[in-house]
Amino acid sequence: MTSSSDMPAGRAPEIRDAPIFGVVGAVAWACRRDLKLAAQSRAELAVVLLFFLLVASLFPLAVSPDPQLLRAIASGIAWVAALLATLLGLPRLFAADWADGTLEQILLAPAPLPALVAGKVLAHWLATGLPLVLLAPLAGLQFGLPPEAIAVLVASLALGTPILSWLGAVTAALTLGARGGASLLALLVLPLAVPVLIFGAGSVESEMAGLGAGAHLSLLGAGLILAWLFGPFAAALAVRIAHE
Repeated sequence: MTSSSDMPAGRAPEIRDAPIFGVVGAVAWACRRDLKLAAQSRAELAVVLLFFLLVASLFPLAVSPDPQLLRAIASGIAWVAALLATLLGLPRLFAADWADGTLEQILLAPAPLPALVAGKVLAHWLATGLPLVLLAPLAGLQFGLPPEAIAVLVASLALGTPILSWLGAVTAALTLGARGGASLLALLVLPLAVPVLIFGAGSVESEMAGLGAGAHLSLLGAGLILAWLFGPFAAALAVRIAHE
């Protein structure tokens, strides 16, 4: 572990001296900090968005150009592309802080660790998940989805991508320092993300079948609530385990 005196300026010292004590203040401070760091890595964020668009665009070239077939598989393709794009940004959630010793300062910060972790996950979703949600209508139009189905696709991604971020946060913390951590992270997250993928893609299919997407979206909403209730504590525990 790098000593505090060897840490780059502007990372560990800002955490040590940060005047944050309340839960809301800790979440807001950690979110602002990680968003600033993400703004300095715009190329990495652009890669995530470009990957999502490329995956969604290549599928029509690999299957039949039949419009009915494309509409039938559109939701699954969009969700798989969003899941894989999310995986690209997960390794950097804690890796940089762990590598330069900032993670140790986060553990010692005068604020609840679950709140700081929640701020980091929120920033990760705002930097990677929210742009995917905003690009979803473009993917829906590409596959010829009707407006109602596109609206459901956007809603399902808005509810489901934060769950993916929380699943990734816990596994990213557990795999810190592990050899081949990025590959291990993907292997751990993908099975856990299957229910989210099923309900997310199923919501669009149910809407197109005339059955309504309310049940699927309600399940995603319940999963989102559970993720925000238990995710901060699970991720904080994983961070402590990784540090020890």
